[in-house]
Amino acid sequence: MNEKDGAAQHVPVLLDRILALFAPALADHPSILVDATLGLGGHADALLSAHPDLTLVGLDRDPQALDASRRRLARHGDRVHLVHAVYDEMPEVLGRLGMSTVDGVLFDLGVSSLQLDRAERGFAYAKDAPLDMRMDPTAGKTAADVLNTYPVKDLARILREYGEERFAGKIARAVAAERDREPFTSSARLVQLLYKTVPAATRRTGGHPAKRTFQALRIEVNGELDVLAAALPAALAALHAGGRIVVESYQSLEDRLVKRSFAELAKSRTPEGLPVELPGHGPQLRLLTRGAEQADEEEVARNPRAASVRLRAAERIGEAA
Repeated sequence: MNEKDGAAQHVPVLLDRILALFAPALADHPSILVDATLGLGGHADALLSAHPDLTLVGLDRDPQALDASRRRLARHGDRVHLVHAVYDEMPEVLGRLGMSTVDGVLFDLGVSSLQLDRAERGFAYAKDAPLDMRMDPTAGKTAADVLNTYPVKDLARILREYGEERFAGKIARAVAAERDREPFTSSARLVQLLYKTVPAATRRTGGHPAKRTFQALRIEVNGELDVLAAALPAALAALHAGGRIVVESYQSLEDRLVKRSFAELAKSRTPEGLPVELPGHGPQLRLLTRGAEQADEEEVARNPRAASVRLRAAERIGEAA
């Protein structure tokens, strides 16, 4: 499948809900939205089509995704600014473009369809491939580097914290023993080791034995949680009053970070017991979702990648920080 075909077949998750959430912030006036995780451009294309006065800034660390989106979004002309950047670089990107505040920010986190569908990128444990897992294949350490060079205690910590893997220590020790014999290069060999290491009872009830380890390696390779922790405050600070942020997460660690970031700014900072809100101490966000929203059964049947999505959204109230 080439990138053009991938863009055409890509099904954006919760697209109608995202269009509805952003509509009040983007309608009937010139507006700016940052798509912080552009991917194959499905959400971006729909938002640009729905709002003729919208300017979109699309960020992605993956040059292949940017190339595919550039072709897909070409019909929108100079309303589109695509930038090769990780989303925690948003303040610098906006500064270079002369944009101080924006009307919307969208995060669609996790692995893109392009990355999952291209076996050579090494994200999918169902296909044998080089152990890469870099979202930007031009820079940084690979999953093989992590497996072959990290001390056992660090490897166990990553598997436990980022993969929520019960057998982190056991897997880390097995990896160390195996890499002493021969360094890891392919996903099939790692999957084979995990089948041997994860107890059979867990394999029968806990899903694919490689799922948690692959998630942990991917998060470590790409610094995903550290990047998100830095990017969320920057995105919220960039919103002007009435601006909206929508975040789609696909695993609990990401969703927890988003939940905490939103909750912190949605509460009053006036000390308890005072009869009035202190100036400048009121909530800075209004939550637009009750908890995290999920895709319904119909969407999941149509697009299985929507099964794990958790969507949260909020609106800036008052002045941007």
